[in-house]
Amino acid sequence: MSTSPTGGQDWRRGRPVDTAPPSRPPRYDHPPGKAGRSWRLGDVVDGAFFVVGALLAVWLGWELAPTDVDGWRGLLSWDGAAWFVLFWVLLAYVGLPRLQQVLSKVYVPDYFIGRTLTTVGVLGDPVNLALDGTEADVHAAMAGAGWTRADEVTLRSSWGIVVSALLRRSYPAAPVSPLLLFGRPQAFAYEREVDGNAAQRHHVRFWPVPDGWVLPGGFRVDWLAAATYDRAVGLSLFTLQVTHKVDANVDVERDFVVESVRYAVPSARLRVVEDFSTAFTARNGGGDVVRSDGTLAVLDLTGLRAPSRPAAPPAGSTWEHHLPPPSLLLSGVFLVAKAVLAVAGAVAVTAADVLTSSASVAEVVRLSGATVLGALLWGLVVARRALARVLLMAVCTAEAVLQLALLAGEPRPSLVVLGSAGLSVLVVVSVSSSEVRRWVARRPTDA
Repeated sequence: MSTSPTGGQDWRRGRPVDTAPPSRPPRYDHPPGKAGRSWRLGDVVDGAFFVVGALLAVWLGWELAPTDVDGWRGLLSWDGAAWFVLFWVLLAYVGLPRLQQVLSKVYVPDYFIGRTLTTVGVLGDPVNLALDGTEADVHAAMAGAGWTRADEVTLRSSWGIVVSALLRRSYPAAPVSPLLLFGRPQAFAYEREVDGNAAQRHHVRFWPVPDGWVLPGGFRVDWLAAATYDRAVGLSLFTLQVTHKVDANVDVERDFVVESVRYAVPSARLRVVEDFSTAFTARNGGGDVVRSDGTLAVLDLTGLRAPSRPAAPPAGSTWEHHLPPPSLLLSGVFLVAKAVLAVAGAVAVTAADVLTSSASVAEVVRLSGATVLGALLWGLVVARRALARVLLMAVCTAEAVLQLALLAGEPRPSLVVLGSAGLSVLVVVSVSSSEVRRWVARRPTDA
């Protein structure tokens, strides 16, 4: 911990300034200017498609929403329920997160305030724990205390958590959602499942502190962590997504993590930083109320080294970590679905079925051509071609605008056109994500 400076002054009250007051009126000698980031062409293009994707999602949701009483009554049918679910998916996983991400760029500070950020930039869980020691020391302490290392988010672990939630199966190493600190997601996380229930668990995320960085007040630590208790599964207040609900008193979970480590590893030393932050009651990224007394617990784990039992390795084979990001793979699924719709439309036209005026032969031919072009561009995006990503977003944006304009003038729109419009919007949204941008910006040797 920091010590008081010489002269007997209390360091908590600040450093005294001994310079003499000015002998003449001060003069403001700094030319007025505006602080801000410099925008490159790539940033402008990505930002434009990011906003366009959100607007298209809202437009599509508007087209799906009932316009009269009979339409709302129709939601009670199986078809109506399917449309409602589609509208909710667009709102919860596309529209609202995009809106949150745009707004958070404006009002959420980008400096350390003792809070993590969600992937859309909203304030997440409080930072309430710090540690000293190497990564091996942290793994030794947590494994020795009976905590299970959470699996990384991969295709296999994502499917595993869906199965465990639906079938109520135990998954002690279930992955945790990423939260950002210092601009990057947690390095790893540990958890304890409660009574074999995947909906309830203790968990704590860990981030290494950048070299030379100090906490407010001048304190130095090696790791920062956020410990919270998942009490149930529910809907996020901000995005309506399915997520874990966090218990409000995060200090209880902080103390549980600390005491579990101290019990299992008596050599671990503890100190606290009082008034690390002002005691507060706020909401996290899921809209759950969280409260803290502002105390930071610091565990000194230096020298623990090899764990008594190995930490659980991340789930999935090595090849999984070299796959394109999930949003890019998902966009490929959307393009395949568009191809299926194009074939279905061609078969229907050949059979002389009465679709609607918006599903003419020309429309089906255009849809087929756009789908083939999109598939070619998608393959180039997987091969990390940045220009192909921009072209894919442009093609799908133009196609979505055209199809949504057709839908606006039809009392009974074709399912082929409606489905294709929705898939085009989803391709724009998924390919314009920051993780796909990072994928095309990386060299294959960096993956």
